[in-house]
Amino acid sequence: MTRVLSLAVLSIFIAGCATPSQEEHMAFTLQPGDLLFQDLDAGPLCDAIETVTQGVDGAKFSHVGMVSRVDGTGVTIIEAVGAGVKETSYADFLNRSASPGGASRVLVGRIEGSARQLIPSAIDVSRSFLGRPYDTVFAMDDSAFYCSELIYESFRIANRGEAIFDLFPMTFKDPQTNATFPAWTSYYADLGAPIPEGEPGLNPGGMSRAPFVRIVHAYGAPAGWTGRAAP
Repeated sequence: MTRVLSLAVLSIFIAGCATPSQEEHMAFTLQPGDLLFQDLDAGPLCDAIETVTQGVDGAKFSHVGMVSRVDGTGVTIIEAVGAGVKETSYADFLNRSASPGGASRVLVGRIEGSARQLIPSAIDVSRSFLGRPYDTVFAMDDSAFYCSELIYESFRIANRGEAIFDLFPMTFKDPQTNATFPAWTSYYADLGAPIPEGEPGLNPGGMSRAPFVRIVHAYGAPAGWTGRAAP
């Protein structure tokens, strides 16, 4: 399926069929390198992303961050957002996508297999990018980062230049009409930049379907999700 590049939301603009209980949340422990796939409801750009992006078991994601620290002082998530590459507290990250009932629409993906050994180095690499600007044009060949690009590059560099996540041609078109979403047309017109239709990129939905990523916890169910977190 054609995939659209993910927007981490410019201005800061989880699971089975039932929501996990508070006791299940308390029993679950995040680990460094866990990927937090998030369903943000932040306007037409996020809606456009989720329309053309398929995540694991049908989940609709528009953002992803990586757990960078778990210790006695708390949990932090490194991410690329409107303010650039930054570390965000666990609570602030989850509260951003809290549903009316209080559950955050976030699934936790855990990297397994041989890729797992790359996590410490990937976290170090990602921290070296702190303060870099947000990649508003979604280009893979500049010094800025969008959300999934940050994680892609961190693991690629940790793996001595060999990528572990796949790139795919980006699309900004409505699959029903094959016309570019009006929100994207306006967005790129404001930037004075061409729409990078067909250029290589990646998004949280595609990353969540990587064969070495296993969904291990759901804080709340994202839109479209029909799966269940593995025990």
